Amino acid sequence: MPLIHPCLRTAAATATFLAAGLISSVATGQPERSITVDSARLARIGTVVQEAIQAGDLPGAVVLVSHRGRTIYREAIGLRSIRPEREAMTAETLFDVASLTKVVATAPSVMALVEDGALRLRDPVALHLPGFERHGKEAITIEQLLTHVSGLRPDLPLDEEFEGTGEALRRILDEQLQSPPGERFIYSDLNFILLGAIVERVSGQTLDAFAGERLFDPIGMRETMFQPPADAAARTAPTEACTPLGWPCGGPDGVMLRGTVHDPTARRMGGVAGHAGLFSTADDLARFGAMLLARGRTADGTRAVLSPLTVDRMAAPSTPPALSIRRGLGWDLDSPYSSARGDLFPATRSYGHTGFTGTSIWIDPETETVVVFLSNRVHPDGGGSVVALRGRVATLAAAAVSTVR
Repeated sequence: MPLIHPCLRTAAATATFLAAGLISSVATGQPERSITVDSARLARIGTVVQEAIQAGDLPGAVVLVSHRGRTIYREAIGLRSIRPEREAMTAETLFDVASLTKVVATAPSVMALVEDGALRLRDPVALHLPGFERHGKEAITIEQLLTHVSGLRPDLPLDEEFEGTGEALRRILDEQLQSPPGERFIYSDLNFILLGAIVERVSGQTLDAFAGERLFDPIGMRETMFQPPADAAARTAPTEACTPLGWPCGGPDGVMLRGTVHDPTARRMGGVAGHAGLFSTADDLARFGAMLLARGRTADGTRAVLSPLTVDRMAAPSTPPALSIRRGLGWDLDSPYSSARGDLFPATRSYGHTGFTGTSIWIDPETETVVVFLSNRVHPDGGGSVVALRGRVATLAAAAVSTVR
């Protein structure tokens, strides 16, 4: 049975409305201007998402495409919740964005401290986290954490329950390497847990407080946060039924997570971690993408969040030339995780990231386009897959804006 809520507008109608320039941009503060896009291709986005919903790949999604500072497509499709009750997806839904935390909160926080002169990319991690040097880890740098070439394994064992950020760090400091630093790409949550800890150690603030003050507040991302308050639960997309510290989820003792982070390591750390834990909306992530396309300035152009050189540096290939994959400082450029780029946005010149719960953002400076895809594909029972779907959405968005005259 299709999970499309009958009261939702069709994607085709919304896409045409937006493409005609009748809906304003996401708080850009810039003068209105006429933008022509291929509305038929934008309308196809809703169609392919609906097809994926009918195939059981996800319960619902919010897709937003912005181009040259204006939202040209913004649609809520399907259901936000299946269990315990069915709820229609809304464009204002708050999502657990999973690993988008790495590039929306942690990496730019690190780079803000680099701009402040408080950190250097070449700094050994052990300079800021004493004890990390054990077991041959003394040469690992902050840059190697950002590019996932530290040699650390992907995560702490998920079946080993613990509680607290301090315990997580104690375990990571005692980790041994899977490969020598700089020789192999291993996508690792441990890298960004360490980066989050470094932000806290150097700034003297918690990661959520620092990211809020330096990034989210200036950009106007008022719906982006760690640990959403209880009054936000009603519009938050649920994920799975889990025990407080357990993994895998499911089982008779599980409680549906709604406003509590899905990632088990972040959950065990209390919900604030460098690799996961952030919640956000499509509109807020579009604002973040607009800041990057403006090379670090806020939408109204009055304030610099990051310097232009910092934005450029983060999006430039930074992995060792001997490796076949290309990663920026946090950002994915061209790797096995790049399916959300689709087939048309250029490899290495566009950049983005994905999240385990079914989320992604992709940014193309060449066409000045941001594609935000948010779903809770793990709801209600951990199934679903949006790997192919995210790529199809990005391809349709790229095709629509590439025809601009």
